[in-house]
Amino acid sequence: MKDALTRTLVRLLIVPVAAVLAVLMAGAPGAHAATDLSTVAQALRESPVYVDPEATGILSESDAEALADKIEEADKPVFVAVLPAGYPTENLFQNLRTETGITGLYGVRLGDEFDARADSSVLSRQGVENLVTSAQGAGDAKAQLNDFVDDALRNLGGSAPASWNEGGGEVPVGGLITVGAVVAVGGAGAYAVVRRNRKRHEEEQRAALEKLRVVVDEDITAFGEELDRLDFHPGEPRADDAMRADYERALDSYELSKHLMDGAGRPEDVRAVTQAVEDGRFALAALAARREGRPLPERRPPCFFDPRHGPSVADAHWTPPSGTAREVPVCAADRARLADGLEPVVREVDTDFGRRPYWEAGPAYGPWAGGYFGGGMLPGLLVGTMLGSMMASPAYGADYGAGYGDFGGYGGGDVSGADFDPGDFGGDFGGGGFGGGDFGGGF
Repeated sequence: MKDALTRTLVRLLIVPVAAVLAVLMAGAPGAHAATDLSTVAQALRESPVYVDPEATGILSESDAEALADKIEEADKPVFVAVLPAGYPTENLFQNLRTETGITGLYGVRLGDEFDARADSSVLSRQGVENLVTSAQGAGDAKAQLNDFVDDALRNLGGSAPASWNEGGGEVPVGGLITVGAVVAVGGAGAYAVVRRNRKRHEEEQRAALEKLRVVVDEDITAFGEELDRLDFHPGEPRADDAMRADYERALDSYELSKHLMDGAGRPEDVRAVTQAVEDGRFALAALAARREGRPLPERRPPCFFDPRHGPSVADAHWTPPSGTAREVPVCAADRARLADGLEPVVREVDTDFGRRPYWEAGPAYGPWAGGYFGGGMLPGLLVGTMLGSMMASPAYGADYGAGYGDFGGYGGGDVSGADFDPGDFGGDFGGGGFGGGDFGGGF
Protein backbone atom coordinates (compact mmCIF):
# COMPACT_ATOMS: atom_id res chain seq x y z
CA MET A 1 0.00 0.00 0.00
CA LYS A 2 2.76 2.37 0.97
CA ASP A 3 4.68 1.68 -2.24
CA ALA A 4 1.56 2.26 -4.32
CA LEU A 5 0.79 5.57 -2.61
CA THR A 6 4.39 6.67 -2.86
CA ARG A 7 4.49 5.86 -6.58
CA THR A 8 1.30 7.87 -7.06
CA LEU A 9 2.83 10.87 -5.30
CA VAL A 10 5.96 10.58 -7.42
CA ARG A 11 3.94 10.50 -10.63
CA LEU A 12 2.05 13.60 -9.53
CA LEU A 13 5.38 15.32 -8.96
CA ILE A 14 7.00 14.17 -12.22
CA VAL A 15 4.40 15.62 -14.59
CA PRO A 16 4.67 19.21 -13.26
CA VAL A 17 8.46 19.00 -13.18
CA ALA A 18 8.53 17.73 -16.75
CA ALA A 19 6.19 20.54 -17.75
CA VAL A 20 8.47 23.16 -16.19
CA LEU A 21 11.49 21.64 -17.94
CA ALA A 22 9.65 21.69 -21.24
CA VAL A 23 8.75 25.38 -20.81
CA LEU A 24 12.33 26.27 -19.91
CA MET A 25 13.59 24.39 -22.96
CA ALA A 26 11.04 26.07 -25.18
CA GLY A 27 12.46 29.50 -24.52
CA ALA A 28 10.35 32.42 -25.76
CA PRO A 29 6.56 32.25 -25.56
CA GLY A 30 5.07 30.51 -28.56
CA ALA A 31 8.18 28.37 -29.18
CA HIS A 32 7.66 24.64 -28.63
CA ALA A 33 10.87 22.67 -28.32
CA ALA A 34 10.45 18.90 -28.14
CA THR A 35 10.92 17.42 -24.68
CA ASP A 36 14.35 15.84 -24.53
CA LEU A 37 14.30 12.03 -24.56
CA SER A 38 16.36 11.97 -21.38
CA THR A 39 13.44 13.67 -19.62
CA VAL A 40 11.01 11.09 -21.02
CA ALA A 41 13.35 8.27 -20.01
CA GLN A 42 13.76 9.64 -16.47
CA ALA A 43 9.99 9.72 -16.06
CA LEU A 44 9.63 6.15 -17.36
CA ARG A 45 12.22 4.94 -14.87
CA GLU A 46 9.91 6.20 -12.12
CA SER A 47 6.53 5.26 -13.61
CA PRO A 48 5.34 3.13 -16.58
CA VAL A 49 3.37 5.94 -18.28
CA TYR A 50 4.63 9.34 -19.43
CA VAL A 51 2.45 12.02 -21.05
CA ASP A 52 4.27 14.94 -22.60
CA PRO A 53 3.05 18.38 -21.48
CA GLU A 54 2.19 19.11 -25.12
CA ALA A 55 0.17 15.88 -25.41
CA THR A 56 -2.24 16.15 -22.46
CA GLY A 57 -5.08 16.50 -24.95
CA ILE A 58 -4.30 13.02 -26.23
CA LEU A 59 -4.49 11.22 -22.87
CA SER A 60 -5.85 12.82 -19.70
CA GLU A 61 -4.03 12.73 -16.39
CA SER A 62 -6.66 10.46 -14.83
CA ASP A 63 -6.50 8.03 -17.74
CA ALA A 64 -2.70 8.00 -17.57
CA GLU A 65 -2.87 7.30 -13.81
CA ALA A 66 -5.28 4.40 -14.34
CA LEU A 67 -3.09 2.95 -17.08
CA ALA A 68 0.02 3.23 -14.90
CA ASP A 69 -1.75 1.57 -11.96
CA LYS A 70 -2.80 -1.33 -14.19
CA ILE A 71 0.78 -1.92 -15.35
CA GLU A 72 2.26 -1.63 -11.88
CA GLU A 73 -0.27 -4.05 -10.36
CA ALA A 74 0.57 -6.60 -13.08
CA ASP A 75 4.30 -6.22 -12.32
CA LYS A 76 5.29 -6.29 -16.00
CA PRO A 77 7.93 -4.18 -17.84
CA VAL A 78 5.56 -2.20 -20.08
CA PHE A 79 6.48 1.43 -20.83
CA VAL A 80 4.06 3.85 -22.50
CA ALA A 81 4.95 7.32 -23.75
CA VAL A 82 2.41 9.77 -25.19
CA LEU A 83 4.07 12.42 -27.33
CA PRO A 84 2.72 15.28 -29.45
CA ALA A 85 2.42 15.12 -33.22
CA GLY A 86 5.58 16.39 -34.87
CA TYR A 87 7.90 14.95 -32.23
CA PRO A 88 11.22 13.89 -33.85
CA THR A 89 10.98 10.22 -34.86
CA GLU A 90 14.46 9.37 -36.14
CA ASN A 91 15.72 6.39 -34.11
CA LEU A 92 13.09 7.25 -31.52
CA PHE A 93 12.74 3.79 -30.01
CA GLN A 94 16.42 2.92 -30.04
CA ASN A 95 17.37 6.21 -28.38
CA LEU A 96 14.54 5.98 -25.82
CA ARG A 97 15.58 2.44 -24.90
CA THR A 98 19.21 3.59 -24.54
CA GLU A 99 18.24 6.52 -22.32
CA THR A 100 15.90 4.43 -20.18
CA GLY A 101 18.33 1.52 -19.90
CA ILE A 102 15.66 -1.00 -18.86
CA THR A 103 14.67 -4.19 -20.66
CA GLY A 104 11.00 -4.23 -21.62
CA LEU A 105 8.22 -3.41 -24.07
CA TYR A 106 7.95 0.22 -25.20
CA GLY A 107 4.75 1.62 -26.75
CA VAL A 108 4.57 5.17 -28.10
CA ARG A 109 1.48 7.12 -29.05
CA LEU A 110 2.71 10.01 -31.21
CA GLY A 111 -0.13 12.34 -32.17
CA ASP A 112 -2.68 10.06 -33.81
CA GLU A 113 -0.19 7.26 -34.55
CA PHE A 114 1.02 4.31 -32.49
CA ASP A 115 3.97 1.92 -32.65
CA ALA A 116 5.97 -0.29 -30.29
CA ARG A 117 9.27 -2.13 -29.88
CA ALA A 118 10.56 -4.65 -27.34
CA ASP A 119 13.65 -6.48 -26.19
CA SER A 120 13.45 -9.99 -27.62
CA SER A 121 13.98 -11.42 -24.10
CA VAL A 122 10.47 -10.28 -23.13
CA LEU A 123 8.59 -10.54 -26.44
CA SER A 124 9.43 -11.71 -29.95
CA ARG A 125 9.27 -9.42 -32.97
CA GLN A 126 6.24 -11.28 -34.22
CA GLY A 127 4.60 -10.80 -30.85
CA VAL A 128 5.24 -7.05 -30.94
CA GLU A 129 3.90 -6.83 -34.48
CA ASN A 130 0.73 -8.64 -33.43
CA LEU A 131 0.22 -6.30 -30.48
CA VAL A 132 0.68 -3.20 -32.63
CA THR A 133 -1.62 -4.43 -35.37
CA SER A 134 -4.34 -5.16 -32.83
CA ALA A 135 -3.95 -1.83 -31.02
CA GLN A 136 -3.96 0.32 -34.15
CA GLY A 137 -7.61 -0.42 -34.78
CA ALA A 138 -8.78 0.21 -31.23
CA GLY A 139 -10.04 3.82 -31.59
CA ASP A 140 -8.99 6.82 -29.51
CA ALA A 141 -5.83 7.01 -27.45
CA LYS A 142 -7.44 5.77 -24.22
CA ALA A 143 -8.96 2.70 -25.87
CA GLN A 144 -5.88 2.02 -27.95
CA LEU A 145 -3.38 2.19 -25.10
CA ASN A 146 -5.58 0.15 -22.77
CA ASP A 147 -6.00 -2.53 -25.44
CA PHE A 148 -2.26 -2.54 -26.06
CA VAL A 149 -1.46 -2.84 -22.36
CA ASP A 150 -4.11 -5.51 -21.71
CA ASP A 151 -2.80 -7.67 -24.57
CA ALA A 152 0.80 -7.07 -23.54
CA LEU A 153 0.22 -8.04 -19.91
CA ARG A 154 -1.21 -11.39 -21.02
CA ASN A 155 1.73 -12.21 -23.26
CA LEU A 156 4.79 -10.42 -21.90
CA GLY A 157 7.65 -12.05 -20.03
CA GLY A 158 9.68 -10.50 -17.25
CA SER A 159 8.80 -8.31 -14.29
CA ALA A 160 8.62 -4.60 -13.54
CA PRO A 161 11.83 -2.66 -12.84
CA ALA A 162 12.73 -2.18 -9.20
CA SER A 163 12.91 1.60 -9.71
CA TRP A 164 9.09 1.78 -9.84
CA ASN A 165 9.02 0.62 -6.23
CA GLU A 166 11.78 2.88 -4.97
CA GLY A 167 9.74 6.05 -4.96
CA GLY A 168 11.98 7.87 -7.42
CA GLY A 169 14.30 9.37 -4.84
CA GLU A 170 13.32 12.08 -2.34
CA VAL A 171 9.68 12.69 -1.46
CA PRO A 172 8.70 15.85 0.46
CA VAL A 173 8.39 15.38 4.24
CA GLY A 174 4.76 16.45 4.15
CA GLY A 175 4.12 13.77 1.57
CA LEU A 176 5.72 11.13 3.76
CA ILE A 177 3.62 12.19 6.74
CA THR A 178 0.50 11.93 4.59
CA VAL A 179 1.51 8.49 3.36
CA GLY A 180 2.18 7.37 6.92
CA ALA A 181 -1.24 8.57 8.07
CA VAL A 182 -2.97 6.77 5.24
CA VAL A 183 -1.05 3.57 5.90
CA ALA A 184 -1.95 3.75 9.60
CA VAL A 185 -5.67 3.63 8.77
CA GLY A 186 -5.36 1.61 5.61
CA GLY A 187 -4.19 -1.83 6.77
CA ALA A 188 -7.46 -3.44 5.77
CA GLY A 189 -7.28 -1.76 2.37
CA ALA A 190 -3.74 -3.03 1.84
CA TYR A 191 -4.86 -6.57 2.64
CA ALA A 192 -7.75 -6.18 0.20
CA VAL A 193 -5.36 -5.13 -2.56
CA VAL A 194 -3.10 -8.13 -1.93
CA ARG A 195 -6.08 -10.46 -1.87
CA ARG A 196 -7.48 -8.94 -5.08
CA ASN A 197 -4.15 -9.33 -6.87
CA ARG A 198 -3.83 -12.93 -5.68
CA LYS A 199 -7.37 -13.68 -6.85
CA ARG A 200 -6.68 -12.12 -10.24
CA HIS A 201 -3.50 -14.18 -10.62
CA GLU A 202 -5.38 -17.35 -9.75
CA GLU A 203 -8.07 -16.51 -12.30
CA GLU A 204 -5.44 -15.94 -14.98
CA GLN A 205 -3.86 -19.29 -14.16
CA ARG A 206 -7.22 -21.05 -14.38
CA ALA A 207 -7.98 -19.40 -17.71
CA ALA A 208 -4.57 -20.42 -19.08
CA LEU A 209 -5.10 -23.99 -17.90
CA GLU A 210 -8.51 -24.21 -19.57
CA LYS A 211 -7.06 -23.04 -22.90
CA LEU A 212 -4.25 -25.53 -22.50
CA ARG A 213 -6.64 -28.32 -21.55
CA VAL A 214 -8.15 -28.24 -25.04
CA VAL A 215 -4.75 -28.85 -26.64
CA VAL A 216 -3.71 -31.55 -24.17
CA ASP A 217 -7.02 -33.38 -24.58
CA GLU A 218 -6.38 -33.40 -28.34
CA ASP A 219 -2.96 -34.94 -27.67
CA ILE A 220 -4.38 -37.64 -25.41
CA THR A 221 -7.18 -38.42 -27.87
CA ALA A 222 -4.72 -38.71 -30.76
CA PHE A 223 -2.56 -41.05 -28.65
CA GLY A 224 -5.60 -43.21 -27.86
CA GLU A 225 -6.46 -43.43 -31.56
CA GLU A 226 -2.89 -44.59 -32.27
CA LEU A 227 -3.36 -47.37 -29.72
CA ASP A 228 -6.56 -48.46 -31.47
CA ARG A 229 -5.01 -48.34 -34.94
CA LEU A 230 -2.14 -50.55 -33.84
CA ASP A 231 -4.67 -53.30 -33.15
CA PHE A 232 -2.29 -55.32 -30.99
CA HIS A 233 -3.56 -58.22 -28.90
CA PRO A 234 -1.22 -59.62 -26.21
CA GLY A 235 -2.40 -63.14 -26.97
CA GLU A 236 -1.85 -63.06 -30.73
CA PRO A 237 0.38 -65.88 -32.08
CA ARG A 238 3.49 -63.81 -32.82
CA ALA A 239 3.39 -61.73 -29.64
CA ASP A 240 6.34 -62.12 -27.28
CA ASP A 241 7.17 -60.76 -23.84
CA ALA A 242 8.98 -57.69 -25.24
CA MET A 243 5.95 -56.75 -27.35
CA ARG A 244 3.61 -57.24 -24.44
CA ALA A 245 5.86 -55.07 -22.24
CA ASP A 246 5.85 -52.27 -24.85
CA TYR A 247 2.08 -52.47 -25.12
CA GLU A 248 1.65 -52.40 -21.36
CA ARG A 249 3.88 -49.32 -21.09
CA ALA A 250 1.84 -47.59 -23.77
CA LEU A 251 -1.46 -48.41 -22.02
CA ASP A 252 -0.08 -47.30 -18.66
CA SER A 253 1.09 -44.02 -20.17
CA TYR A 254 -2.31 -43.43 -21.73
CA GLU A 255 -4.14 -43.99 -18.45
CA LEU A 256 -1.56 -41.95 -16.54
CA SER A 257 -1.88 -38.98 -18.91
CA LYS A 258 -5.67 -38.92 -18.45
CA HIS A 259 -5.35 -39.19 -14.67
CA LEU A 260 -2.75 -36.41 -14.48
CA MET A 261 -4.78 -34.10 -16.69
CA ASP A 262 -7.90 -34.67 -14.61
CA GLY A 263 -5.94 -33.62 -11.53
CA ALA A 264 -4.12 -30.65 -13.10
CA GLY A 265 -4.67 -27.42 -11.16
CA ARG A 266 -2.07 -25.16 -12.76
CA PRO A 267 -0.51 -24.88 -16.22
CA GLU A 268 2.81 -26.25 -14.93
CA ASP A 269 1.05 -29.53 -14.01
CA VAL A 270 0.67 -30.21 -17.73
CA ARG A 271 4.37 -30.95 -18.07
CA ALA A 272 3.93 -34.38 -16.49
CA VAL A 273 0.97 -35.08 -18.78
CA THR A 274 2.81 -34.50 -22.04
CA GLN A 275 5.82 -36.37 -20.71
CA ALA A 276 3.56 -39.39 -20.13
CA VAL A 277 2.15 -39.08 -23.66
CA GLU A 278 5.66 -38.86 -25.11
CA ASP A 279 6.75 -41.98 -23.19
CA GLY A 280 3.71 -43.85 -24.43
CA ARG A 281 4.25 -42.85 -28.05
CA PHE A 282 7.80 -44.13 -27.97
CA ALA A 283 6.60 -47.44 -26.52
CA LEU A 284 4.16 -47.72 -29.43
CA ALA A 285 6.96 -46.99 -31.93
CA ALA A 286 9.07 -49.74 -30.36
CA LEU A 287 6.15 -52.17 -30.46
CA ALA A 288 5.45 -51.40 -34.13
CA ALA A 289 9.13 -52.02 -34.99
CA ARG A 290 9.14 -55.39 -33.21
CA ARG A 291 5.98 -56.54 -34.96
CA GLU A 292 7.33 -55.52 -38.39
CA GLY A 293 10.79 -56.96 -37.82
CA ARG A 294 12.52 -53.58 -38.08
CA PRO A 295 15.39 -52.31 -35.92
CA LEU A 296 14.21 -50.69 -32.71
CA PRO A 297 13.94 -46.92 -32.98
CA GLU A 298 16.45 -44.62 -31.30
CA ARG A 299 15.02 -42.82 -28.27
CA ARG A 300 14.55 -39.33 -29.65
CA PRO A 301 12.29 -36.37 -28.83
CA PRO A 302 9.05 -36.02 -30.76
CA CYS A 303 8.68 -33.94 -33.90
CA PHE A 304 9.19 -30.27 -33.03
CA PHE A 305 6.53 -29.04 -35.40
CA ASP A 306 3.80 -31.22 -33.89
CA PRO A 307 4.54 -33.82 -31.20
CA ARG A 308 1.51 -35.79 -32.41
CA HIS A 309 3.62 -36.76 -35.42
CA GLY A 310 5.46 -39.13 -33.11
CA PRO A 311 9.16 -39.64 -32.35
CA SER A 312 11.55 -37.73 -34.58
CA VAL A 313 13.85 -39.55 -37.01
CA ALA A 314 16.49 -36.83 -37.52
CA ASP A 315 17.47 -33.23 -36.81
CA ALA A 316 16.79 -30.79 -39.62
CA HIS A 317 17.90 -27.23 -40.34
CA TRP A 318 14.98 -24.81 -40.00
CA THR A 319 14.64 -21.02 -39.94
CA PRO A 320 11.33 -19.55 -38.74
CA PRO A 321 9.99 -16.36 -40.36
CA SER A 322 11.97 -13.36 -39.07
CA GLY A 323 13.97 -15.69 -36.83
CA THR A 324 17.35 -17.35 -36.54
CA ALA A 325 18.32 -20.77 -37.88
CA ARG A 326 18.37 -23.76 -35.57
CA GLU A 327 18.38 -27.58 -35.65
CA VAL A 328 15.06 -29.15 -34.69
CA PRO A 329 13.96 -32.80 -34.34
CA VAL A 330 11.60 -33.76 -37.17
CA CYS A 331 9.45 -36.71 -38.20
CA ALA A 332 10.05 -38.41 -41.55
CA ALA A 333 7.20 -36.55 -43.26
CA ASP A 334 8.36 -33.08 -42.16
CA ARG A 335 11.96 -33.93 -43.02
CA ALA A 336 10.80 -34.70 -46.57
CA ARG A 337 8.78 -31.48 -46.74
CA LEU A 338 11.73 -29.35 -45.65
CA ALA A 339 14.02 -31.12 -48.13
CA ASP A 340 11.55 -30.25 -50.91
CA GLY A 341 11.45 -26.59 -49.86
CA LEU A 342 7.95 -26.89 -48.41
CA GLU A 343 6.59 -25.71 -45.07
CA PRO A 344 6.28 -28.30 -42.30
CA VAL A 345 2.90 -29.23 -40.85
CA VAL A 346 2.82 -27.10 -37.71
CA ARG A 347 0.73 -27.50 -34.57
CA GLU A 348 -1.36 -24.34 -34.31
CA VAL A 349 -3.40 -23.30 -31.28
CA ASP A 350 -5.98 -20.61 -30.55
CA THR A 351 -4.62 -17.27 -29.31
CA ASP A 352 -5.97 -13.74 -28.93
CA PHE A 353 -4.58 -13.07 -32.40
CA GLY A 354 -6.10 -16.12 -34.09
CA ARG A 355 -4.52 -19.48 -34.84
CA ARG A 356 -0.75 -19.38 -34.28
CA PRO A 357 2.07 -21.96 -33.95
CA TYR A 358 2.36 -23.08 -30.34
CA TRP A 359 5.74 -21.37 -30.00
CA GLU A 360 4.05 -18.02 -30.71
CA ALA A 361 1.24 -18.62 -28.20
CA GLY A 362 0.95 -17.85 -24.51
CA PRO A 363 3.31 -18.74 -21.65
CA ALA A 364 1.27 -21.78 -20.56
CA TYR A 365 2.71 -23.69 -23.52
CA GLY A 366 6.11 -23.75 -21.81
CA PRO A 367 5.12 -26.66 -19.52
CA TRP A 368 3.32 -28.33 -22.44
CA ALA A 369 6.49 -28.20 -24.56
CA GLY A 370 8.69 -29.01 -21.56
CA GLY A 371 7.07 -32.43 -21.15
CA TYR A 372 7.81 -33.27 -24.76
CA PHE A 373 11.27 -31.70 -25.07
CA GLY A 374 13.03 -32.21 -21.75
CA GLY A 375 16.70 -32.44 -20.93
CA GLY A 376 17.50 -28.79 -21.60
CA MET A 377 16.51 -28.90 -25.28
CA LEU A 378 13.97 -26.07 -25.18
CA PRO A 379 16.29 -23.03 -25.20
CA GLY A 380 17.84 -24.07 -28.50
CA LEU A 381 14.50 -24.97 -30.06
CA LEU A 382 12.64 -21.84 -28.94
CA VAL A 383 15.35 -19.19 -29.36
CA GLY A 384 13.87 -15.97 -30.72
CA THR A 385 10.24 -17.11 -30.41
CA MET A 386 7.55 -15.52 -28.26
CA LEU A 387 7.42 -18.55 -25.97
CA GLY A 388 11.20 -18.67 -25.67
CA SER A 389 11.28 -14.97 -24.76
CA MET A 390 8.69 -15.48 -22.05
CA MET A 391 10.51 -18.45 -20.59
CA ALA A 392 13.72 -16.42 -20.43
CA SER A 393 12.18 -14.03 -17.91
CA PRO A 394 12.98 -14.33 -14.18
CA ALA A 395 9.27 -14.31 -13.29
CA TYR A 396 8.37 -17.26 -15.52
CA GLY A 397 9.37 -20.00 -13.10
CA ALA A 398 7.13 -18.65 -10.35
CA ASP A 399 4.05 -18.86 -12.57
CA TYR A 400 4.76 -21.86 -14.81
CA GLY A 401 7.49 -23.88 -13.12
CA ALA A 402 11.24 -24.01 -13.64
CA GLY A 403 13.80 -26.49 -14.91
CA TYR A 404 13.34 -26.07 -18.66
CA GLY A 405 16.99 -25.30 -19.37
CA ASP A 406 19.13 -22.19 -19.43
CA PHE A 407 17.32 -19.61 -21.51
CA GLY A 408 19.76 -16.91 -20.40
CA GLY A 409 19.55 -13.29 -21.57
CA TYR A 410 18.07 -10.31 -19.79
CA GLY A 411 14.67 -10.67 -18.24
CA GLY A 412 12.15 -7.88 -18.39
CA GLY A 413 12.74 -5.06 -15.93
CA ASP A 414 16.48 -5.67 -15.70
CA VAL A 415 18.75 -2.66 -15.92
CA SER A 416 20.89 -3.42 -18.96
CA GLY A 417 21.75 0.15 -19.89
CA ALA A 418 22.82 0.46 -23.50
CA ASP A 419 23.62 -3.27 -23.68
CA PHE A 420 20.72 -4.44 -25.85
CA ASP A 421 20.11 -5.59 -29.40
CA PRO A 422 19.54 -2.45 -31.52
CA GLY A 423 17.85 -4.64 -34.08
CA ASP A 424 14.93 -4.92 -31.67
CA PHE A 425 14.57 -1.13 -31.57
CA GLY A 426 16.07 0.14 -34.83
CA GLY A 427 14.35 2.30 -37.40
CA ASP A 428 12.22 5.41 -37.35
CA PHE A 429 8.81 5.56 -35.73
CA GLY A 430 6.34 3.54 -37.77
CA GLY A 431 8.87 2.15 -40.23
CA GLY A 432 7.13 1.60 -43.54
CA GLY A 433 3.73 2.73 -42.28
CA PHE A 434 1.05 1.67 -39.86
CA GLY A 435 -0.89 -0.86 -41.86
CA GLY A 436 -0.48 -4.44 -40.67
CA GLY A 437 2.35 -3.71 -38.30
CA ASP A 438 4.92 -2.81 -40.93
CA PHE A 439 8.08 -2.05 -39.00
CA GLY A 440 11.22 -0.33 -40.16
CA GLY A 441 14.89 -0.71 -39.34
CA GLY A 442 15.71 -3.92 -37.51
CA PHE A 443 12.19 -5.17 -37.99
